Amino acid sequence: MSVALLVIFLVLMFLGVPIAISMGAATVIVVLTMTSMPLVTVAQSMFTSMNSFIMVAVPLFILCGSLMDEGGVADKIYDLAEATVGWIYGGLGHVSVLVSMLFAGMSGSSVAAIASIGKMSINALEKKGYPKDYATAINLTGSMLATVIPPSILMIVAASTANVSIGQALMSGLVPGVIMGFIYMVCNFIYCKKHGIGDRVPFNPKRLGVAFVKAIPALLTPVILLAGVFTGVYTPTEGAAIGVGYTILVSIYVYKNLRWRDIPRVICKNARSTGTILFVAIAAKPTALLFEIDGLPSRIANMIINISDNRVVILLVLFVFLIFVGMFMDATAAIYILVPILLPAVVSIGVSPLFFVVFLVITLALGLITPPVGVCLYAASNVTGLTLEEIVRASIPWLIVTVVIIISFILFPEIITGPVSVFFPA
Repeated sequence: MSVALLVIFLVLMFLGVPIAISMGAATVIVVLTMTSMPLVTVAQSMFTSMNSFIMVAVPLFILCGSLMDEGGVADKIYDLAEATVGWIYGGLGHVSVLVSMLFAGMSGSSVAAIASIGKMSINALEKKGYPKDYATAINLTGSMLATVIPPSILMIVAASTANVSIGQALMSGLVPGVIMGFIYMVCNFIYCKKHGIGDRVPFNPKRLGVAFVKAIPALLTPVILLAGVFTGVYTPTEGAAIGVGYTILVSIYVYKNLRWRDIPRVICKNARSTGTILFVAIAAKPTALLFEIDGLPSRIANMIINISDNRVVILLVLFVFLIFVGMFMDATAAIYILVPILLPAVVSIGVSPLFFVVFLVITLALGLITPPVGVCLYAASNVTGLTLEEIVRASIPWLIVTVVIIISFILFPEIITGPVSVFFPA
């Protein structure tokens, strides 16, 4: 039953049918032809998947990112990043990475990062003499950090699917995200030195102070979003709602780039983005139910255990598998399908569910910037006018660096799980 469902799903998907419809149609066909289950069960499963207080956080975080994008937050964050690291050799390259990290802590969306802050960074880099394909590659790779650094939308989806604390999952993504950003800066420094390009803005404490003061309202957004979640004062959903209200006030009354009459337009725009993500979630729920009824998770678990009794070997095999999946499948759909299947297997070999959630999200994030379905890759092409081939060619060194970083997380899982033990002691 599971094999038939996957075959039908993949055939429909490669025929160009949208992922959510492919998944839903495959599930309905299998239910009608291979089970005695009433079709109403599918509808009930779809409804219960969205009848969740936790899942309300997803559209709220997306709305918060949209409001910041249109509210002028990106300009203030970019100015602060330039004043902070622009004096280092290869300055604007470092600025691109740092601004991606800062914006990641506000938007939670890699697509929003490359489409807004990325466009600004690429234009600035090109004016300073950086090759356009290099400027695009570093910003494209940096946009991936929005999927790792909290408040990551994918991390929320994965944690809720795996029944792992969302607060702990978000916290666990912070240190790996910062490490990745720092290593990208080191790579940028080496590249600029080797090719004799790059610029440096003289360090000016006064300019840094002014930029910081102007950016304070924007920087408070992730503090408001996450501080209460980490301390247990409010839930992720409540934090997202508070963040939306705060962002509206800042955009209208502080930065004055939005008006009250613009809010309905932003909400409607946000609804389209939210609908795409949640439609996949709705379709995936009955699919996961069929996998469970068919016993697929236990079978996959036994197969994985038989590969090796070494945790590292198994995780490396899963790493290669997830890279392949991320290249051909939407990350949200992959999470809803794979977590119920793979989680029991990795837990049985001693892998922490929390580590697996973060590892899964970081690895699937690679699919956002790789062909053939990388949504950030297409966004970068639209922003710059470069062909996909040009961007992919320039991004290969960054992809290799990212793969090495993720392998280091497999070898040293404490990088991911360690900070949680400090903030969330057992």
